[in-house]
Amino acid sequence: MMHPLWTFADIASATGGQASADGEAHGVSIDSRTTRSGDIFLAFKGPNQDGHSYVRQAMAKGAVGAIVSQDGLDIPDGFPTIVVEDTAIALGTLGQAARSRTNAKIIGVTGSVGKTGTKEALLRALARSGPTHASERSYNNDIGVPLTLSRMPADSEFGVLEMGMNHAGEMRALSAQARPDIAIITTIEAVHSEFFASVEGIADAKAEIFEHMSSEGVAILNRDNPWFDRLADKARDNGLAQIVSFGMHEDADVRLLKHFAADNCSTVSADIAGELLTYRIGIPGDHWVQNSLAVLAAVQQAGGELGLAGLALGEMVAPKGRGRRHDVPFRDGSVLVIDESYNASPISMRAALKGLAEAKGVVPESGIPGRRIAVLGDMLELGDETVSAHENLVIPVEQANVDLVYTAGSHARTLADALPSKLHGHHADSVDELLPVLLVQVQPGDVIMLKGSNSVGLSKAVDALLALGAEPAFPRQAQG
Repeated sequence: MMHPLWTFADIASATGGQASADGEAHGVSIDSRTTRSGDIFLAFKGPNQDGHSYVRQAMAKGAVGAIVSQDGLDIPDGFPTIVVEDTAIALGTLGQAARSRTNAKIIGVTGSVGKTGTKEALLRALARSGPTHASERSYNNDIGVPLTLSRMPADSEFGVLEMGMNHAGEMRALSAQARPDIAIITTIEAVHSEFFASVEGIADAKAEIFEHMSSEGVAILNRDNPWFDRLADKARDNGLAQIVSFGMHEDADVRLLKHFAADNCSTVSADIAGELLTYRIGIPGDHWVQNSLAVLAAVQQAGGELGLAGLALGEMVAPKGRGRRHDVPFRDGSVLVIDESYNASPISMRAALKGLAEAKGVVPESGIPGRRIAVLGDMLELGDETVSAHENLVIPVEQANVDLVYTAGSHARTLADALPSKLHGHHADSVDELLPVLLVQVQPGDVIMLKGSNSVGLSKAVDALLALGAEPAFPRQAQG
């Protein structure tokens, strides 16, 4: 019999609320669309939506009760409630109660890029050693972190929390919620430049993760990153005695010895702080190799089994929107779609283009290599560097031997205008306008990589390309 995640009495005690009935919940939801049977529904009131309007929908999905505020009581008669003064504050206090009641090793994962992939890899690596709880998707902000904590079973042995920010002070608040035992900073790069005067400011804001760690906490830092020393000093300033470095640097505690890249995986040999390990990563890409070192450093520090973690990495599949590959049947051959559509920054664009360069497609019945096509959207939050960042993509595009580039968005026009004419496929202000042009040009053997900031909507283009395996979304134009 499953133990409840929360009893209504425990929720009331944690939040200072009043429960209308006894009961127990097996999950916590703030979205009626994804509420599952047995969940407690927290009627979160945000700037655009009030969760109190969706209590009935959550009830229809199987919610066993609702956490509601005093000023939002449009609740069906007899439906159990826990009434609190403010549901947003209640979410935070419920997360804090979950953090306080568990003995799990909590690992916080942050960095300019690579957070979600590292979190997903760490979840799988630690799950081989014991019950592991982790953030869903990219729940990494002031709502996502307490929600993740509130969903963590008390008997978890490991907790993995993705922690993101784009302003100074945000990471400090998340650290107070999570109180990590281990903190990973994947790398520091010039992202969110719109909100920071310098990369040093970004490094300092990420280093706020150390502020609510105990002196026994561990900082895991990228030894190859130029901001390693600054981050290490910040960790020491916050009382952390143990700093574990990872990378290719000869002084790294967790050091890459060699690796071999194949079309769909990488094989790695590494020195994990004195333990030699050879393992496979089920996803190609140098950035996955680098971040796997951070993962294994955290597994070792958390008391997990390295050998089992290595096996788990071999079974990795890239998260949706972060490098997942789809071999789509098309006509008498196939098209390889590389889905990098979730987000974009200058460094992640370069990594994705390098991955495109290493991918191979073959034109059916010819043996001729297929075309490499990049579909690129706006990179956002770059401030004064927006124009130059898009212009500077021309060199990595050329280095990746890309055959055609399609662009979408107002900033991506800068890249389109800077490209040599032979590489320019088409530019449109939106994905909807780009799609009809792109889809009629697809040929068997093509390798198509799509990347841009999430709000550009390139995931829509990914879905349309995947649908080519069923039937063409648009008729191919006659060639004259």
